[in-house]
Amino acid sequence: MSLQGTDAYRDDHTLPALVQRAVEGARTHGFASSCRPEQGRLLQVLAAGAPHSIAETGTGCGVGLAWLASGAAPGTRLTSVERDLDRARIAAEVFRDCSNVVILHGDWQRVEEHGPYDLLVLDGGGQAKGNGTADPARLLAAGGTVVIDDFTPATTWPPRFNGAPDQTRLHWLEHPELRATELRLAADLSAVVGTRLPAG
Repeated sequence: MSLQGTDAYRDDHTLPALVQRAVEGARTHGFASSCRPEQGRLLQVLAAGAPHSIAETGTGCGVGLAWLASGAAPGTRLTSVERDLDRARIAAEVFRDCSNVVILHGDWQRVEEHGPYDLLVLDGGGQAKGNGTADPARLLAAGGTVVIDDFTPATTWPPRFNGAPDQTRLHWLEHPELRATELRLAADLSAVVGTRLPAG
């Protein structure tokens, strides 16, 4: 989720219908931290390549999940976990007509109940994207993709955060189970995308 991300949709009139519904839900309920359109379009593209299952941590009011659902092929299962009960209910209402989307209430670890996944998006709170938390070897299918978003684009190596090496970003960029890179989505926004390496 991005601070003031919901506001980034103010002048965008080209949104998929499901994304528009989720943005309206976020606005109505005063949720400011939706994923930004730049992130959403990346998720939409990556979802198209996930044949069976997609998961997300940090549903919020469902904007990122709506981008994923808008890109996913028919029959792809989408699971999202939200620890705030009110937001989980709002998102469930957004996806009331989507039989392939499941919203779980709880901490991010609930995503482990339905894996492994072809695409996993680590977003929101709950520390799923911190060092040593979400395990790609357990959560991703072979060749599966993980997205860790809401970074500021790196301008040095190693990347830095608050004057020190950015250990969270390095954890994913150098993870032994992944082939990962950072993608710049805007001047002030980037994401790390990694693919699980085959065993052996």
